[in-house]
Amino acid sequence: MSSSRGSIAVVEDDPIMGESLQRALELEGWRVTWWRSGGEALRSIERLAPNAVVCDMRLGDMSGEEVFQRVDGRNARPPFIFMTAYGQIDQAVSLVRAGALDYLTKPFAVASLLEKLDAIVANRPRGAADGVLGVSPQMRRIEDLLHRMAPRALPILFTGETGSGKEVCARFLHGLSAAAKKPFIAVNCAAIPADLLESEVFGHEKGAFSGAHQRHLGYAERAREGVLFLDEIGDMPVALQIKLLRVLEERAFHRVGGESSVPLNARVMCATSANLGELIRHGRFREDLFYRINAVTVEIPPLRERPEDILWLLARYFVAYMDETGGSLRGVSPLTEQAALAHPWRGNARELRNRVERAVALAVGSWLTPADLFPEMRTAFAPQADETVSLSAVRDAAEKRQIERVLTETAGQLSEAARRLEISRTTLWEKMRRFGIQSASLT
Repeated sequence: MSSSRGSIAVVEDDPIMGESLQRALELEGWRVTWWRSGGEALRSIERLAPNAVVCDMRLGDMSGEEVFQRVDGRNARPPFIFMTAYGQIDQAVSLVRAGALDYLTKPFAVASLLEKLDAIVANRPRGAADGVLGVSPQMRRIEDLLHRMAPRALPILFTGETGSGKEVCARFLHGLSAAAKKPFIAVNCAAIPADLLESEVFGHEKGAFSGAHQRHLGYAERAREGVLFLDEIGDMPVALQIKLLRVLEERAFHRVGGESSVPLNARVMCATSANLGELIRHGRFREDLFYRINAVTVEIPPLRERPEDILWLLARYFVAYMDETGGSLRGVSPLTEQAALAHPWRGNARELRNRVERAVALAVGSWLTPADLFPEMRTAFAPQADETVSLSAVRDAAEKRQIERVLTETAGQLSEAARRLEISRTTLWEKMRRFGIQSASLT
């Protein structure tokens, strides 16, 4: 079989297990490198840049956790799948919360590992971004696009609901560019009074108007060779839109009350939660400016449409706030994860971050509970006797919801659904059978 599916690194000090995995993966078309120690993996991982790493939790010279943590600080950490004994499951779950992709409990069927590799790695292009913005297929595609956009200073427009992560994506793109160490100046056009916005963005000269006691450098000038990020561009007054269009075309501007031209050296990025097409139809946004600012449009989907990112963000925010507060919480309960997956998240990632921050600060138990995350529904989440939900049940519920949603969107077309889910058609059939999903009932 041709080795064209990608590169896998196996970190395993057991010679029988290592050789068995190497042969099984090679038979499935993967290029496999077998590292027999953590030290060997750390010495070679940057040079090899594998598409994924399958790592044992317990190695002869160090733990799998230590390998993961030491690779974590580098520029291009590949996805990690851990192999763990039953007694190490808590440690493996903790690593998944910290950014590892998944784990398998020994003994496991090789088919289980192959399914995870097919779903997570096989369809991703070499050098694709590795889940900095999210782990969902939508955010991985956006991350890959931003990597390709980084060397090009084209105008870019981020669209999406409030709190979905438009500014986060813009800052990520700036961090990838050659100007990463230059300023990133964000301006919320909806938060500044209309009569002050021009002065704030482009600055003013002394005496330009009443109260202008000295020269003021605007955001565009302070951005220098970095980024001027105009958030909620749809709320910019039409009169200022005219000036912005000229500034973008001439790459220069005048401070309010000034005669000297000031060069615009910053890259301009814009964002909006409004429908600019509707604003254009109602005469509230200039069509010529619209075409000038969106050489590339990046639409950030709402959090409810990418459930894979809900638990990923929940874990990231939980770890971040625990590090800040030094609290005694042991983790997030499975019921809380299930409740998070069911919540509509109308405030998107911003709502999730705020809820986690409050929950970590006010939680009284050892685990973050649904009532901590959603105090307004405390009665609904009152614990019932003998109520337990396994992590696998939570994962299955999330997979079922995602498959049903994609099948509905594709009118039951299995090939298209499998493509969007980034799994094979056979794997989709197997999951539908296991979850009792009938595609005909979804059309």
